[in-house]
Amino acid sequence: MAITGSGSLATILFLFMFQASLLKVVSQNLVTDNVSVVEGEMAIISCRVKDNDDSVIQLLNPNRQTIYFRDVRPLKDARFQLVNFSDNELRVSLSNVSLSDEGRYVCQLYTDPPQEAYADITVLVPPGNPIIEARDEVLSEGNETEMTCTAMSSKPAATIRWMKGDKELPGKPKVELTYDKMYTVTSRLTFTVSKEDDGVPVSCIIDHPAVKDFQAQKYLEVQYKPEVKILVEFPPGLTREGENLELTCQAKGKPQPQRVNWLKVDDDVPSHAVISGGDLYIENLNKSYNGTYRCVASNAVGESFDDYILYVYDAPSTTPIPTTTTTTITTTISFLEANPDTGPSTEPAAHDSRAGEGTPRTVDHAVIGGVVAVVVFAMLCLLIVLGRYFARHKGTYFTHEAKGADDAADADTAIINAEGGHTNSDEKKEYYI
Repeated sequence: MAITGSGSLATILFLFMFQASLLKVVSQNLVTDNVSVVEGEMAIISCRVKDNDDSVIQLLNPNRQTIYFRDVRPLKDARFQLVNFSDNELRVSLSNVSLSDEGRYVCQLYTDPPQEAYADITVLVPPGNPIIEARDEVLSEGNETEMTCTAMSSKPAATIRWMKGDKELPGKPKVELTYDKMYTVTSRLTFTVSKEDDGVPVSCIIDHPAVKDFQAQKYLEVQYKPEVKILVEFPPGLTREGENLELTCQAKGKPQPQRVNWLKVDDDVPSHAVISGGDLYIENLNKSYNGTYRCVASNAVGESFDDYILYVYDAPSTTPIPTTTTTTITTTISFLEANPDTGPSTEPAAHDSRAGEGTPRTVDHAVIGGVVAVVVFAMLCLLIVLGRYFARHKGTYFTHEAKGADDAADADTAIINAEGGHTNSDEKKEYYI
């Protein structure tokens, strides 16, 4: 009996589970979809039956009021309109959707037992136009500024992103829920500006499912210190004694510099120097003018400067050089000057009239004159040494007179009696060493 009772209980449980599974399968026969719609637009609610056996389909609102029963609309709301009705579908449109329309709608199929499926309508409310505000209208280089952007009355809450040019910056958002169940989001951005930011747009971008490409933009106006640069107008090469010097100071900033001054570091500018705006002109240079010349420009933000180091070289040598000892040297100098690619350059270092370290040195005629003088002196010393040597080693003169002259009575007899006669007279030899 116990075994039989247990078997009966197991059978009953199996039948119950089978029936529940069957009901579950039947309940899945009615389907619908959730809907998200922007406020003021149209929503479509669709109740679909996969295998209908002539059962009645109806649609109810969140308050369980019948909107459509088959193809009949009992509810007196003209915003609901029948789009399609058949044995397998009841499709209804709701125009001019408002927040009050949000909720769970019921698709119902009259079977035994009745089947239900639920469609949640979510109403999206886009935020108002974003408002971007800056704490400072005019910014100064190196200062910190703050900007805020506000997206008001949206549902759900909007997300705010910041872009400066093509670079995204992090903001600090704050979300507030208003009395009408709307969300207001404010994002605060803090950053330090540089002169490169002048004219760059800062954008506040709103991300929300109800809108696309929604943003506000503000262009930065940044003031910055002057940028100063000294240009050498003359001379193009080395600065030498007796020549003139002309420098130009270029300065730009925001606002544009109104004051541009020239001074000499640790000394006074030469009394006869001419300063006209950003130009400095000095005539008849000499080595007492050596030093650092500085151009200073200023505006409302601050001041900046650039330096030029003046080094005056000796004037080109005009002393005549002996042609017998300097022909080759002169040719070499001309070749170097005519071929700057193969010899020393005459271009000075930037902002420095001296030939700086690593800069090719120029041909200095004074140095060349000294080298030539040394060469001439060495040659004179060599000539003196050679003269003294030859003076000590004089040559010896040998003569071989005719033999037998001592026994001759006179000169004619001596010549006749000489060995070899007249033939030997042709063999007289002279030696000189």
